[in-house]
Formats: sequence, structure tokens, C-alpha cells
Amino acid sequence: MPSAGVAIVMQCPRCASTHIRKNGKKGSKQNYICVNCRRQFIDSYEKQGYSEEIKRECLEMYVNGSGFRAIERVKKVDHTTIITWVKKIGNDLPKCADYDEIPEITQIDELETFVGKKKQNLALDSSK
Repeated sequence: MPSAGVAIVMQCPRCASTHIRKNGKKGSKQNYICVNCRRQFIDSYEKQGYSEEIKRECLEMYVNGSGFRAIERVKKVDHTTIITWVKKIGNDLPKCADYDEIPEITQIDELETFVGKKKQNLALDSSK
């Protein structure tokens, strides 16, 4: 804490002038105005938004199969915010490459189906 006789020198973020005046308050923050360039500013800015760790955790939950509203309940982040993050990550991913070669090894899941009549006529043919 500065002593009573020491003044804190504040500079304008635009022109670096020290000719600054108070210019009212917004909430609990003091507004200042530069006399030279008329730029209005506050002495310190707080970063808004969610931390990168919260974003990463939400995206991991999404990739692991959690729904948007489930993530919202657990992490207390609005589901539309999570959707925006997923869209942004999706847009940043490279487009799928075209493959000209057929791979030597592939994996195919088995699927068994039944084609034909589902009911058999159990009546005996009396013509024999």
C-alpha cells in the first residue's frame, strides 16, 4: 500500500499520457478519462469467461459420450456455450483426406440378418 505522500502514476492505454482524470464509476470500478485523447478506461481489467481447464474438461466429457445438458449439470457451464466450443474445435480440425489407396488391413463389424419368410406354413400337404 503506498504511503500518503506517494502518488500512483497512471498512463492512458492508447496514448501513454499521464494527464488522467476520474470519470465516474460503473458498479464498483472507477472510470478514468485521458485529457489528451479522450479515451475512457479503468485501471485494471479482469479476464472474463471460463478457464482453459474447464473448456478442456467439458470437451473431454463430450468426446467420451456425455450429452450437452449432462455436462451442463456437472460442470455448471451453459449447454449452448459447450455447443459453441464443440463447433469451434470442429471448424479448426483439418478436413478429411481423400485416400487413393485401398488399405491392406481393415476391420468389419459382423451383422447377421434374416432374409426370407418369418413364418412357415406347418400344414401338411394332403395331395401326397
